[in-house]
Amino acid sequence: MTTNIHRSKFFLPFLTVLTFLLASSANIVVGDNSWYQNIEKSSLTPAPYVFGIVWPVLYGLMGVVSYYKGSEIFYLYIFQLLLNGIWSWLFFFFNLPLIALIDIYLLIAINFLLQQKLITNKVLFFIYMPYLLWILYASYLNLIIVLLN
Repeated sequence: MTTNIHRSKFFLPFLTVLTFLLASSANIVVGDNSWYQNIEKSSLTPAPYVFGIVWPVLYGLMGVVSYYKGSEIFYLYIFQLLLNGIWSWLFFFFNLPLIALIDIYLLIAINFLLQQKLITNKVLFFIYMPYLLWILYASYLNLIIVLLN
């Protein structure tokens, strides 16, 4: 008997973990983050360690939602993972904050659509909300960098 891989409840959570690892590797590959250290940033930019705490939690919450709602959000979720994963590369590796800003605006739009699909399950809707709020905040930080530099 053959199984369709996207029907597995573990496929999207697996892709979530993989995206986290690939997105995080942009910072590792860069090694020297002098570009980021030397650009003008918002006064609301958190300390670097905050990102290392927040992102694993958000990816964990995303994985939970994808486990329970994967069949309903499959294609939107994969598209948002792609946009999420390439943002770090666009911003940190290629130093393209304007392109990264466009990416994050698309990411926000897709995640508003995802939230609409989650409205039928209030628990999952609220589990996913911190991610949407964080990328809204991240888009603000990205916008300020574009405007100041």
